[in-house]
Formats: sequence, C-alpha cells, structure tokens
Amino acid sequence: MTQQEMIDLFQKHVGAELNGDLATTMDTMTDSPHLNHVPTMAGGVGRDGVHAFYRDHLVGKFFPPDVKMDNLSRTVGTDQIVEELAISFTHTTAIDWLLPGVAPTGKPVELVVVVIVGFKDGKISHEHIYWDQASVLVQIGLLDPKGLPVSGAEVARKVVNPKLPSRVI
Repeated sequence: MTQQEMIDLFQKHVGAELNGDLATTMDTMTDSPHLNHVPTMAGGVGRDGVHAFYRDHLVGKFFPPDVKMDNLSRTVGTDQIVEELAISFTHTTAIDWLLPGVAPTGKPVELVVVVIVGFKDGKISHEHIYWDQASVLVQIGLLDPKGLPVSGAEVARKVVNPKLPSRVI
C-alpha cells in the first residue's frame, strides 16, 4: 500500500465516521481490527467489538455541532500514519469516547489528539488515540488544577502555538 493510498483510506474512514456511515467505516477496516481511546480505554477489539463501539458511541455521534478540527501534523510511514489534531467544541452533548458517563457541561473544550493508525493488507488494522485527559477534565470543571501539575485549554493552545510561554517550574 502506498503512502497516498493509506492517507486516502484513512480520510475515507474518518469521513464515514463523521457522516454517520457505519458500513463504510467498517469496510475500511481489516477482519480483526482494534480501537483504543487510550485515556478512557473506550473502543473495541475484533470486528464485532469495534462495530458495536462505532454503532453505539462514535459513528454519527462524534462531537457537538460546533466542533472545529484542524490538522497540525501528519507523519506517514510504511504501514502507519500518525496525525496530530487540534479539536475545539462546546460540551453540549454526551461524548462517550472522550468523557464516558459525563453529562454535558456546556463548557468550551480545547484539546490536541494524536491518532496512530495501522494498516495491514490494504485496510486499517487499528487506531490508538491519545490526548491529555487531565486538561479536558480541568476545562469541564471535574478536576481542580490547584496544586497539581496539570492545566486546562492552555495545554492545547501551546501545541497549536509553540511560541506561547512554557510553564515555569
């Protein structure tokens, strides 16, 4: 699989997720995929597990209506893509993969997400998705940063604009 074919397949996969097209989302994946949203451990293992997670928690339910996503970087290898995305939205709907069991707070959220996508035999074999969960919890009011080495939206802002000042230790 060429690098461009991997990029095109991943874009097709994400587009199908956002458009609520479960069949196309699954068609982009191998017969034995896995999906892991690392901070929350949300996802699925095997075709049935991934399908159930997508159906019940992600495809067509990805984000609130005001979501904004900006690609910050993409690294393409021989069998893997790593994407870094800045995402912002208002927490007006349940987002099971990001905040399982947390009712909408109405608060703005900014985060940077890193997605590692593996490919095998011309299909997506896995996705490992990482973000700073502490900064999300600070932003929605579930974690008090006082006395802790955590921050809120400024974590994502610093990645988007590296010229912002670093924390003084």
